[in-house]
Amino acid sequence: MTGVEPPAVSGVEPFDAVDVIRAKRDGGAVREPALRWMVDAYTRGYVTDPQMAAFAMAVLLNGMQRDEIRVMTDAMIASGERMSFAGLGKPTADKHSTGGVGDKITLPLAPLVAVFGVAVPQLSGRGLGHTGGTLDKLESIPGWRAALSNDELFAQLRDVGAVICAAGSGLAPADKKLYALRDVTGTVEAIPLIASSIMSKKIAEGTDSLVLDVKFGSGAFMRDIDRARELARTMVALGTDSGVKTTALLTDMNTPLGLAIGNANEVRESVEVLSGGGPADVVELTVALAREMLTMAGQPDADVEKALADGRAMDVWRRMIRAQDGDPDAVLPVPRETHVVTASAAGVIARMDALPFGVAAWRLGAGRARAQDPVVHAAGIDLHVKPGDTVAAGQPVFTLSADDPARFARALEAIEGAWEIGDEAPEPTAIVRERITA
Repeated sequence: MTGVEPPAVSGVEPFDAVDVIRAKRDGGAVREPALRWMVDAYTRGYVTDPQMAAFAMAVLLNGMQRDEIRVMTDAMIASGERMSFAGLGKPTADKHSTGGVGDKITLPLAPLVAVFGVAVPQLSGRGLGHTGGTLDKLESIPGWRAALSNDELFAQLRDVGAVICAAGSGLAPADKKLYALRDVTGTVEAIPLIASSIMSKKIAEGTDSLVLDVKFGSGAFMRDIDRARELARTMVALGTDSGVKTTALLTDMNTPLGLAIGNANEVRESVEVLSGGGPADVVELTVALAREMLTMAGQPDADVEKALADGRAMDVWRRMIRAQDGDPDAVLPVPRETHVVTASAAGVIARMDALPFGVAAWRLGAGRARAQDPVVHAAGIDLHVKPGDTVAAGQPVFTLSADDPARFARALEAIEGAWEIGDEAPEPTAIVRERITA
């Protein structure tokens, strides 16, 4: 995995993509100079999409050694710019979630952590498929804009302490190109490629510390907890090797998080949390992640619950939204049509599988099938009960919202069989299952 890259001779490339593909296809490790060249040559268009697709499939099937993943990540970082927050005069902490159904935690979390003088540069993305995007949620707020220049980002971190915005195109452009290819070639699930994709952007971002929310379960990217653990350990190692203090929490995504699934309704729920209320599971995970971020930033004794209860986190939220031209007092979009699903019998909600509810919200218009598709900010699902709650016959269980009532039929198809009423409550499970460190 070491060595000096041989010099190119007047336009002649130092390596051959086919040799790199064969090495990984046959289960071997790709030497560092060849792997760095492969990423660079793909970024500049010399290595073709079919060649990189073959390499990605070989990685999916045969994996990568820890040092290979480190080199791959570093090469992706080197494809673009690196940011630094050293001039801010205060520590920085960031959080990344691998995505789920109803996962709006970033919205209350960023202002909550900023209350304690820790800057939160939260560079976020948009949703694709059943997992919602943080930027899509915030764009429900009239006037709010996701695109900030680097100068605006730094100024907001100094003045407000928290930023949630789109990542600039200069961060890890190799990842952007490779992710789009993986998405259409059945190689998204390769743990080395997931890890290098996430961590290349987070390391290039320049944060001092990073907390990873790695989800497992029916509504998560990794359904199996063992694979989620492997991914978490891989990413923690990458961050640590790059000098970023990194920890991970394994969290349960078998049931939707909170009561709101969508965009505008998830913003409303986040504001409830910032007002000292909100669903217990959303509050629990927000507090757990805030404590982890603040501990990493040197403030293990910060009273995060008090900051939610006394309005300080809400004050930062309002300033953060205004700084990005949003109106925190504006009326959020409301749906034109709703459809209420009621309980057919009395009993206890025994199960609500996250994935089908995420797919249903997507079909209602809350998500997108292609990156260029718009989302309907008012579309989504509001749950009235969760597993363990008792219901009477005819009691509302959840409400579907859409602008086009023709969407209800396919959404209901997705949810069919995904929830049930029983005689006994399910055993309660912890949201945070494990903490993984270096």
